[in-house]
Amino acid sequence: MDQHSSFAIGQKITLTIEDIGFGGEGIGRSGEFVVFVPFVIVGEVVAVELTEVKKRFGRARLVQVLQASPDRVSPQCRYFGDCGGCQYQHIDYALQLRLKHKQIVDLFERVGGFAKPPIDAVVPCPQPYGYRNRIMIRSQWDKFKKGLNIGFIRADNRLVVDLDECKIAEPALNEQIRHVRLNPPPKGGLKVVLRVPPEGWEVPRDSFFQNNFFLLPRLVDAVRERLRQSGSRFLIDAYCGVGFFSLELADLVERYLGVEIDSAAIKAARRNAISRGKPNGEFLAGRTEELLAEMLAKFDPRATTLILDPPRTGCPPDMLKLLRQLRPAQVLYVSCHPATLARDLNVLCADGVFDLTKIVPLDMFPQTQHVECVSDLRAPCSLERSKVTTHDGELSEEPEAPGTGRPEVCPTKA
Repeated sequence: MDQHSSFAIGQKITLTIEDIGFGGEGIGRSGEFVVFVPFVIVGEVVAVELTEVKKRFGRARLVQVLQASPDRVSPQCRYFGDCGGCQYQHIDYALQLRLKHKQIVDLFERVGGFAKPPIDAVVPCPQPYGYRNRIMIRSQWDKFKKGLNIGFIRADNRLVVDLDECKIAEPALNEQIRHVRLNPPPKGGLKVVLRVPPEGWEVPRDSFFQNNFFLLPRLVDAVRERLRQSGSRFLIDAYCGVGFFSLELADLVERYLGVEIDSAAIKAARRNAISRGKPNGEFLAGRTEELLAEMLAKFDPRATTLILDPPRTGCPPDMLKLLRQLRPAQVLYVSCHPATLARDLNVLCADGVFDLTKIVPLDMFPQTQHVECVSDLRAPCSLERSKVTTHDGELSEEPEAPGTGRPEVCPTKA
């Protein structure tokens, strides 16, 4: 008899929550049957109703918290639980940070295959609410009320929950939400992007920019520190958007190159370079996967850092294969999806092609399942610094290999 035969959709059961998986669902067991349920905390005893039953697992909705965790708090948003934007408003913020750290460690061990991943504590956001500077709201026709719902996708289906504010959005965006509601789209199915523009940057309406200004300085500090430690003289910024990382780091390198498929973002990046006084580089429009080899050929790979900040789906396999072949001295992989990050780093670090030296997680998305990570990969025997410190403290070029006019090369890369 199948394990699931004693369970049915609509059945109510009691669970003790043992863990919270990446994505925000709690994990409980009824015998050997695993049940995933949202909006719970480890250690809680809860009553749930099964909404999906498979052979070895099921999903359920939370009916009642029978024994609450001391870390349970009251959500600030009245739409929490219906709106699918947040998963953790019911959890004390300090526990959210520890929870995310555990999830990252678990993913790097299970998906990445790293026995003891070097993961720092999660850097907290100084403002856990009211931080998002960009949101996208949707309109959807509601045939029951015969009007538009304007808001976000629900937590439990693909319908839109009608709302007039978002507690994790900056106050200016809530004003914009109210304006949209007073001037609604002409029909359902339309998306409206609302944004608070970053000061000092040109960002086209639909181009990417980090959407938490409050923690952005710490993100820049984390990347700058890793680049500074590498001693790289050249920088390639893949998926560069409007040139954010390139221009924030340009003073640390001799030359930089950025590449981005969004042509409007590249035009903005070039203007940002002029306005910010960073002329020591250039921006190329095109697919990173197609231009990366050409870009890496412009610089000595032993003195080059590559920044990867791809979409949350991660890097294509062919691109990872290319990086394993070309081996820049350092890869700084910035990602908002630890699972795809762990998967890609598993490929890059296989057979010792790269070493994972540090992961710095930053909570750019409080109250949600998401977390940003800066990972630092080094090619073994790559130049730790392209310059060395002399006895009087001055910097000089690395000693040249005899008769080559170039620095000494690691035997494995010669």
